[in-house]
Amino acid sequence: MSNIYFEGIRTMSHLIEIRDYYKIYNPGENEVRALDGVSLDISRGEFVAIIGPSGSGKSTLMNMLGLLDVGTSGSYILDGTDVAGMDDDELSDIRNKEIGFIFQGFNLIPSLTAKENVELPLIYRGMRANQRETLANEALQRVGLEGRKNHLPSQLSGGQQQRVAIARAVAARPPVILADEPTGNLDSASGKDVMRILRELNAEGRTVILITHDKEVADTANRIIRIADGKITADYGV
Repeated sequence: MSNIYFEGIRTMSHLIEIRDYYKIYNPGENEVRALDGVSLDISRGEFVAIIGPSGSGKSTLMNMLGLLDVGTSGSYILDGTDVAGMDDDELSDIRNKEIGFIFQGFNLIPSLTAKENVELPLIYRGMRANQRETLANEALQRVGLEGRKNHLPSQLSGGQQQRVAIARAVAARPPVILADEPTGNLDSASGKDVMRILRELNAEGRTVILITHDKEVADTANRIIRIADGKITADYGV
């Protein structure tokens, strides 16, 4: 692993600090090390792409970063909070406050309108109806869909559905946006539109972490982390 970029950011304000992180399945003779001693710092306001082939561990790392799963051992400090030993309820609470998720498959609820989909995580956060409506409208406006807020997902194109998913992720203004193959199901034009929105969010101060196998998409980030066989093999600025 190249240490040039990694060492260069150590004095910055770290939003994420991971040390000696392991995720081991079937411990023992036939164990599989999905993550094998990963150490990683990500600073506030970075735009990071994590790349690697299928089975490299990048999806496992995304699940760890997003608190969707927990490691076998190691430490993980997110925004000053040690999350490695938390239970499911505590992880859910931190996840709802700290992380906005964008998935390849959009994960919109078909029976809800665009605006209702954006409001859903705000309901989980206990926000009042008027506050939810304001934040949802603002988020849809920022992705250019204020005129489609009452449409169901089936009435929107794939690119529009992904923009709804982005609005849902950013409505509560979390410090981290975690995007898992956000352009994977989109045509080229829609994919470029999604990446433009992510760059704008990053320019406004959001920390964006992008999981992708697409080198062209990864090259839009300011830092690329390559993972193979559960280990970080390269870490460099673009």
